[in-house]
Amino acid sequence: MAELSKTQIKRVEQHKDRWSSFGKGTGILDIAEKPTPEVLRNYTLFREFDDKFLERLSPDISIARWKKNSMLFEEGSYIDVAFLIVAGEIQVSIEKQRENTQQLPIFNRSRTMIAGSGGLKPPAQAGMTVFQGQIAKQPVDGSPITYLASVDFNLPSDGVMTLGPGEIFGEIGALSGWPQSVTAKTSSECELVQIRVPALRLLRKRSASLKKLLDTLYRERALFSQLKNTPLFGGLPDSLLRSLVERIELVSCDPDEAIANEGEPCDALYLVRSGFVKMSQRVGEGNIVVSYLSKGGILGDVELLIEGTAGWVYTANSKEYSELAKLSRADLKEILSRNPGVESVLWNSAVNRLKESGYSRRVLRQSEFLDTALGKGLVEGNSILVIDLNVCTRCDDCVRGCADTHGGIPRFVREGDKIANLLVTRACYHCEDPVCLVGCPTGAIRRADVGDVVEIDDKLCIGCHTCANNCPYDAITMLSTGETWPADAIPEGFRGKEKELASKCDLCYTDPAGPACVRSCPHGCATRVGNVAEFRSLLRE
Repeated sequence: MAELSKTQIKRVEQHKDRWSSFGKGTGILDIAEKPTPEVLRNYTLFREFDDKFLERLSPDISIARWKKNSMLFEEGSYIDVAFLIVAGEIQVSIEKQRENTQQLPIFNRSRTMIAGSGGLKPPAQAGMTVFQGQIAKQPVDGSPITYLASVDFNLPSDGVMTLGPGEIFGEIGALSGWPQSVTAKTSSECELVQIRVPALRLLRKRSASLKKLLDTLYRERALFSQLKNTPLFGGLPDSLLRSLVERIELVSCDPDEAIANEGEPCDALYLVRSGFVKMSQRVGEGNIVVSYLSKGGILGDVELLIEGTAGWVYTANSKEYSELAKLSRADLKEILSRNPGVESVLWNSAVNRLKESGYSRRVLRQSEFLDTALGKGLVEGNSILVIDLNVCTRCDDCVRGCADTHGGIPRFVREGDKIANLLVTRACYHCEDPVCLVGCPTGAIRRADVGDVVEIDDKLCIGCHTCANNCPYDAITMLSTGETWPADAIPEGFRGKEKELASKCDLCYTDPAGPACVRSCPHGCATRVGNVAEFRSLLRE
């Protein structure tokens, strides 16, 4: 067998981390990691592929036997694994979610409006601090889980569904980066093939039958409820919605993949399910970035609403892995005829985007900033700590204030990327879709009970480095506890090694006064920003 690449080796280590609580209450009876092509071909899903491709998949696949009544995942958890049932039964249910917990629609208005002389204002939370905004977004029932997506299963009236051999589950949240909206338990001893996202994406790309299966599951389990809960489709009769569910095309894009090209014919409306879409336009001999779309954004509204538009107004590229829903021009026309109020929603979106792109074309620094915001992940953050270097005296009071609040250990590092006069510190962004939560074997890193706050519970953290390795912004550090793991520690690989804990900013969310880093700055140059518009307003060119 060919020698593993560095990427494959890293995936092996990440995969071990994913199951690092093996043997301590996980319910796993035994697990076979990195199965050979011969073993994989015992399962129908893998029989059509050659050895080379299966070896490429192998680091991201395991085959596990679980005992009865084991918890696979809970509502609100972030996982990067899809499960294929080989034997046994799985019960999925809603246990923690209250009836009055509001499910946020996936396909709502875009969050990308940019503040500036173009007259656009930041979306949401006007007049609120970031911390006040987080308090305002706390679930109405006091649940410790913040639900970011509509349910992945259309469950029966009793709220329970049983899945059996041949069925796949967990794939919607894994591929889209959404929290799981159901709890999954084994109702018998089970054999499961566990497929991490890198392998799942490769499989879907190579296998038309698997892509069809995954798309069918998404339509059956999630798409109807998502359409019904969005302003664009909410007023339509169920019969039309069910018809649309079958006709909407589900599109998956790789990083930098083209979705639309400026000037080419436009015949569809796209709804962004996950990821980011970069929108650019021709200026002179080149292209400039004029806007972007995130989860809930609409692409094609300008082109389909304004008569006489000669094709796509923008070139649109997927910034990372993105999932979209594609609605044909004919289907959009039927929706508008059945629900005229939808047209005003689309017009508002289209007009705002035209203003936004016009401002970017007039002020080229805005275009450069948008490109930077996409590249540095600013579009993802809900609370980013920035420091105005034109005012900062490097007194380090922000760091000391943080340390004093957290037992003498600061939760961020006063260094990072510099954008004009602003320093983007290495402090947790409290992301819209936090990848740091994916794969934590104990659930130590999780959403807190206040809005977008992500916290780490020291009592649950085993120092496996998974969250620190996953964070794209280097905002999680590993701290030594001064202890070593005992001889009977589980997992066995920890025995005799230094005991560590993951540490990160928690926004001081238990303190009504808000983040200590901001309060401690004597010059007012440390600021928490909640979106790109707020960041842009602090720049001084």
